[in-house]
Amino acid sequence: MTYKITLMRGDGIGPEVVDSAVKIIDKTGVSIDWEEAHAGMNAISKFSTPLPDETIDSIQRNKIALKGPLTTPIGIGFRSINVALRKEFDLYGNLRPAKLFSGIPSRFDEVDLVIVRENTEGLYSGIEHYIGPDKSAAESIVVITKFGSERIARFAFDYARKNGRKKVTIVHKANILKYSSGLFLQTAKEVAKEFPDIECEDKIIDNMCMQLVTDPQQFDVIVTTNMFGDIISDLVAGLVGGLGVAPGANIGKDIAIFEAVHGSAPDIAGKGIANPLSIILSSCLMLNHLGERTAATKILDAVKEAIKDKKNLTGDLGGKANNKQITDAILSNI
Repeated sequence: MTYKITLMRGDGIGPEVVDSAVKIIDKTGVSIDWEEAHAGMNAISKFSTPLPDETIDSIQRNKIALKGPLTTPIGIGFRSINVALRKEFDLYGNLRPAKLFSGIPSRFDEVDLVIVRENTEGLYSGIEHYIGPDKSAAESIVVITKFGSERIARFAFDYARKNGRKKVTIVHKANILKYSSGLFLQTAKEVAKEFPDIECEDKIIDNMCMQLVTDPQQFDVIVTTNMFGDIISDLVAGLVGGLGVAPGANIGKDIAIFEAVHGSAPDIAGKGIANPLSIILSSCLMLNHLGERTAATKILDAVKEAIKDKKNLTGDLGGKANNKQITDAILSNI
């Protein structure tokens, strides 16, 4: 079987790291017909927009996409294309596993947990405006719905059950935000009753951050709202080596986009030193999603073996390897 998959190489270091992932996926023997599409800064010169209709149409047709990092201007310019893609295709579930691999420096001996982040609501709904003619104040509105809370909670518990996980932790701020965060907590607890085989607990976000950096081993699957999920996903990545080893997936009812979760790092683009592991590990999530679990396991095992040797670690992981060295080491292990 040949899969037709949309490929967005991204900005900055995106083309370099995506090229590594494509080579490694191809080495597993899975047959993929890559359909190139453009998004972000590299799309503007050709299409005069960071998210062309052609790209949207490609993802809509193929249902699966692999995406490199995209540049989003800070404070000015267009809004995040990542957010736009999630809204366009209702990719309500953001999946961010965090696993510590042998060979990567960490203060912990073992970390193996998964963040499930609601991807479409909360403070990132984008409903905001200035107050007063002088624009001296601004207001952003948090939107939490029972529908959105229920489906992300069910996504988390279902993921836990299917992947042999034992516990789901609901993260919230219902002690202060009694209506919005309270609705999320109440709804998630109702869903938990449908999964009596999965242990359920809840924690307030500030306490959760402290617990994560002192004893992350106590957690398994974590489900939370959009902004809290954004923050603790990066926090947890820091426990296992950084964003360079953090995979990510945005999953909806019919469409899924798998991505490198780090930025486009234009300062090192073209130097050949970018760490490709985030997009490579994201491709494992993609292959598992397609049912190609053997291929996903081959890549994961090859990555584990490669990074046991410090000579294969890139600069962000404390080594001196370049992109080609780590890519070749993984290829040789498949």
